[in-house]
Amino acid sequence: RRRRRIKLSISYRNLGKKDPHTPRRYEDPSGYFTTPRIDPPAAPGNSSSGHGLLNPLFPVTNGSYWAYAVMLLALVLFAAGIVGNLALMCIVWHNFYLKSAWNCILAGLAFWDFLVLFFCLPVVVFHELTLKRLLGDLSCRLVPYLEVTSLGVATFSLCALSIDRFHAATGPGPLQTPKVEPCQSILSKLSVIWVGSLVLAAPELLLWQLLQETVDVCVREPSAELPDSIYSLVLTYHEARMWWFFGCYICLPLLFTLACDLVTRQVLSQRVPQKPGGEKVTSRCSSSSSSSSATKKKQHVREQRLRSTVMALTILYIACNLPESICNITLAYVSDHVSAQLPALVLPALGLIGQFLLFVRCSATPVLLLFLCRSLGQAFMDCCCCCCEECLPDEWRLIYETNSNEGKTTTTVSIVG
Repeated sequence: RRRRRIKLSISYRNLGKKDPHTPRRYEDPSGYFTTPRIDPPAAPGNSSSGHGLLNPLFPVTNGSYWAYAVMLLALVLFAAGIVGNLALMCIVWHNFYLKSAWNCILAGLAFWDFLVLFFCLPVVVFHELTLKRLLGDLSCRLVPYLEVTSLGVATFSLCALSIDRFHAATGPGPLQTPKVEPCQSILSKLSVIWVGSLVLAAPELLLWQLLQETVDVCVREPSAELPDSIYSLVLTYHEARMWWFFGCYICLPLLFTLACDLVTRQVLSQRVPQKPGGEKVTSRCSSSSSSSSATKKKQHVREQRLRSTVMALTILYIACNLPESICNITLAYVSDHVSAQLPALVLPALGLIGQFLLFVRCSATPVLLLFLCRSLGQAFMDCCCCCCEECLPDEWRLIYETNSNEGKTTTTVSIVG
């Protein structure tokens, strides 16, 4: 027993000492984790080795600056787009007087922009930085499907907004502002927009497939395992995809919105000369005629603001989608000799620019709507003021409530040091 105790005590004493004849164990911190750490590559090109993930941020090379720029731009677009689209959806959902077809169409557009930013942006940025695809083949098919669906929702939403303004201008009565509608009417209009966009984007699910070699690459080519009938349809869509995008998602919203705006403006211009009949009006009716003319003037200003909102959305949509479409058409008709002389990074860079232009549109649309739509912007400011009021201390909140009860349009909060 004494010998065993002595041996145990010696073994416990020598537990922390290094044996020069035995290899070191757990000296590297990566040994404490189940997933081994991938050592940074020694090559200056910052390429990945084996099956590990690429770390483009370390060590710092010329390619790291590009990675930092992509991450910074992605974070700005993600933050602005998520906050703006969520704010727009919550404003329309929680305010009863804003539940019109106009505002609900804008909220539906914000919902799809939110989905694109929340799901597609991280996948695209992760693939750009690590050359690996999150969720594998699922994301390779789902990301293009969501992006094309978002294009369809934006296209049909612009057409629906233009039709709404056309009906308001050509109605028998005075100009109508967007009013509260029943839920069935709103759902029927949204279902036409959403179902049509989902159906038109369905071939994207069968068109893409993932190739995993040294890097993950999504290839636009229908799988040979599809049935013959479906394969022929997908192949036809693949051949006509470039011009289909240009005609349906570029020319259709642009021409339709311009045509509706021109017709609406012509109808409104014919209504304006009918207003001045006030020379035959007696003095007794002068006050009523002046009030009615002021009301008509406000209605025309409001209508002009709504039409300018539709045109601003159309300009933003075309400006973010037209460069990619023109680039695809140009590259399709360039000869093989000219395309072979292009640098190897030109085509991936053009594809990434097209992706980020889509994300810019999804992030800028809610910000533009909150600035141009007075009702949405006022509701957003009221929500921000309520949140700030709840965060104020009791003394400052008392001053805020006193100033608001006095009827001041601008409230100043004095900070007593």
